[in-house]
Amino acid sequence: MRISKQLVSASVLAMLAGCSTLSSLNPFAKEPKDQPAKLVELQGSMAVRTAWKVNVGRASEGQFAPAVVGNTLVLAGGQGTIVRVDTATGNELWRVDAGVPLTAGVGTDGNVLVVGGAKGAVLAFDMNGKELWKAQASSEVLSTPAVGKGVVVVRSVDNRIVGLDALTGQQKWTVQRPSPPLSLRLAPGMLVVGDDVVVAQPGGKMLRMVLATGAPRWEISVGESRGATELERMIDMGGAPVLAGGDVCAVAYQGRIGCFEVDAATIRWTKEFSSDVGVAVDERFVFAVDDKGAVHTFNRENGASAWKNDKLAFRHPSTPVSYGRAVAVGDYQGYVHFMSREDGNFLARAATDGSAITGTPVVAGDKLIFQTQAGTVAAIAVE
Repeated sequence: MRISKQLVSASVLAMLAGCSTLSSLNPFAKEPKDQPAKLVELQGSMAVRTAWKVNVGRASEGQFAPAVVGNTLVLAGGQGTIVRVDTATGNELWRVDAGVPLTAGVGTDGNVLVVGGAKGAVLAFDMNGKELWKAQASSEVLSTPAVGKGVVVVRSVDNRIVGLDALTGQQKWTVQRPSPPLSLRLAPGMLVVGDDVVVAQPGGKMLRMVLATGAPRWEISVGESRGATELERMIDMGGAPVLAGGDVCAVAYQGRIGCFEVDAATIRWTKEFSSDVGVAVDERFVFAVDDKGAVHTFNRENGASAWKNDKLAFRHPSTPVSYGRAVAVGDYQGYVHFMSREDGNFLARAATDGSAITGTPVVAGDKLIFQTQAGTVAAIAVE
């Protein structure tokens, strides 16, 4: 099970061996409780094709997402490779070795590229792949660094948030936030909003901070702890918050999904929900995958349910991505499933390399970009 592999704790890990509550989360469980849904043959009504593939090396324990920079993509892999490619063709513009295994990335503002490395290393490169500086975080970095207004924001797994000068790597500010006793080994993301950064936090919270100083503007709870045991009370943020007009939308594991007014931090709408991957938004909908693998779509304005597709149950769908008339998710076998954004019916399916799609997919020009655990980055064109 994906969740059980990601379970981490500072104080209660030992109790998991004998825990029977939420057995699907127990890393010592011998058999998975739920079997992945079998795929059925599609009579697809939409043509998709793989335009190109590039390999950047296995992700290992990291979760990587391509960064879109103009008409190019910057890609990273767990073995230390960083590659910049032409979005249209997949042709490599350059490829460098960071010199250390990587754990997170790629963060960029279009001028600086930043990745997380082994043992808390933070590395920055210019847009030609030349190393600019190295810095050291207080612990492992799993969240993609955020870059904006000349500041690189790094969040490490001990929940220390640091602002670094984007040109020199010198520390500008640091904020230590409390960590819950039990959390998932996830990579809660960050989102630059104007002069601020919104940081997803363990415990189901979002924190908006001033980029220049780290000063807090507001904090929002996306979920509240409930239950009799530490496992039942565990809440963590799934993926990165997403900006939708004047709102920021997000989801929490064993918490809620919702959209919040980004300036005033007021609730637009929320619903009980549980997901360990992020949300996607477009002009009409918010898309999310629950912890059983069902894909849900909500009205962006009021949270009303539009449709639900549960045919990918326990196939561990990725964060969704919306493009044109379709919404797509990857699964644990590397398949990409395209569904109608209007009713959720399957439209098409594409294969990658047979390994799990774990990073957040992105839209780049007229292509959807998916990265697998084995290191394949596939550009899929919708025709």
